[in-house]
Amino acid sequence: MTNVFVYGTLRHVPLLEAVLGQPASALDLRPAELVDHSVFAVQGQDFPILKPSDSRAFGLFIGGLSDDGVERLRFYEGSYDYDLTDVSVEVAGQTCPAQVFKSDNAGWVPDGEWSLDGWAQRFGEVTVLRAVEEMTYFGHRSRAEVDRMLPMIKARATAKMQARRRNDAVSPSGMTGADVSDVTLTRPYANFFTMEEYDLTFRRYDGARSDMVKRAVFVATDAVIVLPYDPVRDRVLLIEQFRPGPFARGDDLPWQLEPIAGRLDADEHPEACARREAQEEAGLGLTALHEVANCYASPGCSTEFYNIYLGLADLSDEVVGVSGLAHEAEDICSYLYSFEELMQMVDNKQVVNAPLVLAALWLARHRDRLRGTA
Repeated sequence: MTNVFVYGTLRHVPLLEAVLGQPASALDLRPAELVDHSVFAVQGQDFPILKPSDSRAFGLFIGGLSDDGVERLRFYEGSYDYDLTDVSVEVAGQTCPAQVFKSDNAGWVPDGEWSLDGWAQRFGEVTVLRAVEEMTYFGHRSRAEVDRMLPMIKARATAKMQARRRNDAVSPSGMTGADVSDVTLTRPYANFFTMEEYDLTFRRYDGARSDMVKRAVFVATDAVIVLPYDPVRDRVLLIEQFRPGPFARGDDLPWQLEPIAGRLDADEHPEACARREAQEEAGLGLTALHEVANCYASPGCSTEFYNIYLGLADLSDEVVGVSGLAHEAEDICSYLYSFEELMQMVDNKQVVNAPLVLAALWLARHRDRLRGTA
């Protein structure tokens, strides 16, 4: 059994519970102070660092933590290059031995006093969601393996947070997530994407519970899709690139004509992502964004969620070319089509990209308004 002092993000009780896998009520948890130390923000990071000073670091004392609990903390803190160090802390006026996670990383630059409340307001929710997935790998994968997955884990956590914060869908039944119960989750595959299997029951329309059912879900991140449109020249820009989905289906035309698209990075706003992807995939600056739709791609089997925009842009003849990020092996060619050419392809079923069809039909509905304000 080990006493542990936490001074940073783990003072956020929901995060501590997610990491330890047990409620705070089951822990010997008390306010504590570490003398001759201060907690500083780290330049360019969303976590703090502990440094010697003539002040006091405030935190939480976890008394008699089990070996499993210590290993869970070690697994989680390993992503931040921390390790345990012996200290003495003050708890209710008494000095108690404890261990604290500290780092000697010389690359971290202190950047003023760190605020738990400020951190929790900005990062608390998404960090807890991220930790929930991270800790499912405890005992199954090495810290190094999980670290390689962190960018996508963070992006999936951002998607879950966005799902909680915004939902404009109409549900005539009035049933919600609370009507799903007896949930057991397994994750047979996890890498860049994950596959999750759920055993669950749900409320039926007659009020009874369903039998236990198994459902497999492809877990992606939220995505942004933007169709660039020039209202003066009345034309759009489309891109073409190799797509593994059609290839895996056996399609002999895996190079697909589509709008600009990309996955949201962690803590990224969809509009910022739309502008970033337009620059990366087509070297294009957007002057304005119009929201087309927010929708699931395939809700029967996937979490993938689309934020679709029409982006106004100056589409002169010179904007076309080959773009893409080399480190992502992107090889993307752009093309210009008149509005009439686009709609002819839609009518002829030559457009096989669903978001492009949706954006084109939205453009047809709003084109006169957009051209009137050009």
